[in-house]
Amino acid sequence: MKINALYFSPTGGTKHVLDIICSVWDCEKNYIDLCDLDSEISFKDTDICIIAVPSFGGRIPQFLIPKFRLIHGNRAKTILIAVYGNRAYEDTLIELKDVAESSEFLCCCCAAAISRHSIIPKYGAGRPDPDDIKELKAFSSQCQKLLLTKDFPDTFSITVPGNRPYRPYATLPLNPKAGKSCTGCGICSRRCPVGAIPSDNLCKCSKETCISCMQCVSICPHGARHVSSAILKAAELKLKKVCGKRKENQFFIPEI
Repeated sequence: MKINALYFSPTGGTKHVLDIICSVWDCEKNYIDLCDLDSEISFKDTDICIIAVPSFGGRIPQFLIPKFRLIHGNRAKTILIAVYGNRAYEDTLIELKDVAESSEFLCCCCAAAISRHSIIPKYGAGRPDPDDIKELKAFSSQCQKLLLTKDFPDTFSITVPGNRPYRPYATLPLNPKAGKSCTGCGICSRRCPVGAIPSDNLCKCSKETCISCMQCVSICPHGARHVSSAILKAAELKLKKVCGKRKENQFFIPEI
């Protein structure tokens, strides 16, 4: 048996949650970074998949939607994970479920998990903590037992919170730029999931294209990319009310 783990994790938080969930499964893991997906892939109805994405303003990152058009789930049993930075996940899970089902995944179990905030890391700092890890592993064990011992009807669809139509898509308008320590290595441009950093001018960042995922900041080997400290402080104050109190993980497991 093999677990197929599909993910987008710009600053590592989503991948960390995914690794915890995958650690319960004593089998081969096939990790697929959705950023790198540029050709069609297919699964079988006997496969087990986990799809993990971050919540951006209560929605899935919109550039992922065309990626899912390249994927043929073929009714593979699937666990969906939305990871959010201690604010709220709102319509992320329901949108992820809709997108996954449009690619013919059989969505069996879901979780909304806490990680540190990708832009203001003081919110959700240290998450997932030991209690979170215990919960995530227990959830994964329940999923494992269910998916390996139960026959799911081909028409099954897990129920999750959220609204249709989804909330308007919006992220914090933060566009990282390179400082004087930039060496011109170009990693940020090559790894930007939406092509917002021109390869011939790495100090720039397209305001129209950038999704403020902070991947360029997290992967820069010289710490050269950053957002204005004044803008970050304003964002921190704006989010204080909604991110200041501890949020808990939520799990959705069917009784079949």
